[in-house]
Amino acid sequence: MPLTPLDIHNKEFGRRLRGYDEDEVNEFLDQVIKDYESLIRENKELQNQLLTVQEKLNHFANIEETLSKTIIVAQEAADEVKGNAKKEAQLIIKEAEKNADRIINDSLSKSRKVSLEAEELRKQASIYRSRFRMLVEAQLEMLSKDDWDALEAPQPEEAALER
Repeated sequence: MPLTPLDIHNKEFGRRLRGYDEDEVNEFLDQVIKDYESLIRENKELQNQLLTVQEKLNHFANIEETLSKTIIVAQEAADEVKGNAKKEAQLIIKEAEKNADRIINDSLSKSRKVSLEAEELRKQASIYRSRFRMLVEAQLEMLSKDDWDALEAPQPEEAALER
């Protein structure tokens, strides 16, 4: 058990002949008591400060641990968001490529259809032109025949009627 200032104060020394001066010993003991009490107070203050510092250290250690965990969680969340964004971007790109392919295929199909329709119209126009030429030529041939002269000459019945 540690020595207390009260133990020092109550300490009694045996007396002998030609011993120490009692007043001097008592003064020295009083000085020891004062210094010892001062050291005890200082030790208690230091222990209190140590406890306060230890509490702060524990508090900051908890904050550091919490921040570390928060940073890790935030990094994981950021990585997850980044991964999801990449996946979504890839899906959007694939969808856009599909739409582009579909649009291109539709355009090519329509282009072929229009091309076939234009070719068909050219054929029909050529056929129409040929038929129309044949019709006009047939009509011209009819007009150039002598049969028209007979139709144009007055018939005897018409001449009698005109008179």
